[in-house]
Amino acid sequence: MDITVWGAGAIGGITGGALTRAGHDVLLVDVHAEHVAAMNRDGLSVEDSRGDWHVPVKAAVPGHVRGPLGLVLLAVKAQATPAALESIVPRLTDASVVVSVQNGLNEEAIAARIGATRTVGCLVNWAADWIGPGRILFGGPGSFLVGELDGRLTARVKELADLLSAVMPSGTTENIWGCLWAKTCYAALLFATALTDETIYDVVERPFPTQQMLVRLVAEAMAVAEASGVRLVAFDEYDPELYRRGAAGDRAAVEEAMGAVSRFYRMHTKVKSGIWRDLVVRKRKTEVDSQLGAVIAKARGMGIGTPLLDRVVEMIHDLEDGRRTMGLVNLDELVALT
Repeated sequence: MDITVWGAGAIGGITGGALTRAGHDVLLVDVHAEHVAAMNRDGLSVEDSRGDWHVPVKAAVPGHVRGPLGLVLLAVKAQATPAALESIVPRLTDASVVVSVQNGLNEEAIAARIGATRTVGCLVNWAADWIGPGRILFGGPGSFLVGELDGRLTARVKELADLLSAVMPSGTTENIWGCLWAKTCYAALLFATALTDETIYDVVERPFPTQQMLVRLVAEAMAVAEASGVRLVAFDEYDPELYRRGAAGDRAAVEEAMGAVSRFYRMHTKVKSGIWRDLVVRKRKTEVDSQLGAVIAKARGMGIGTPLLDRVVEMIHDLEDGRRTMGLVNLDELVALT
């Protein structure tokens, strides 16, 4: 099977490199020409606390990719999905499959473009960072699940889970939308942590008013998911039931929810979010509009208020445009809204 990893940054780079190490025929595609050149010249190097590794890989910029494409693992930033599809779709066949190895609800846009039968969803909750051309940091383990959009447990998703286990222990789910929505709801907390220069665990360990605000922030997104008929799924450091109870006033649930996040990230090499990295290191736009913005748009259509989500999006935009500085005062501003 020919495999194309479209977007060879943090998640895509490790995915493509690990599959190559496992003996698969993989092409890594990225718009960053210097990154592509480094990979073709020197291979891909991964820094991993469990043991660094290096593998020769094949890489190309999008304009040099020839079709047809069989299996595409789409790993670009959410906001880059439409542009990536412009290049990918003409190279697909009726038998092609696109797996979204991304954050957000990109499967909606992919399926609208190529059909649900050629689209597979994926929950990615392991961590990585792009640290330079040809160099990736593995940040820590986490869930890796694939599922059909209609919930069927098919031979195809079982084979994909087996394939992706070369990257990270993988599994299947009959509720991929519950997984994707859960990760998107929980992402609201990660966006809030990126309003500061603190580690994720330092933020969630702050005094109770901040913890309560973070729970209510996530709960706003959960209300939209549940109004859409989605059954949210627990994974790793996130349990939706704790957030429901916490948002309803259960202090112990708030503390338990934040404790789970703290413990998870204290075990990781990567202790700040990719959102923070986009703002501080990469100095580029975040996925806030593609993730939280998408949730807010759905909320508006259903008449659901999202005051905390709205403010977080505004504050991230301020940081992107240089109108605001990072700091704990930003969290205080959100606490004042609760």
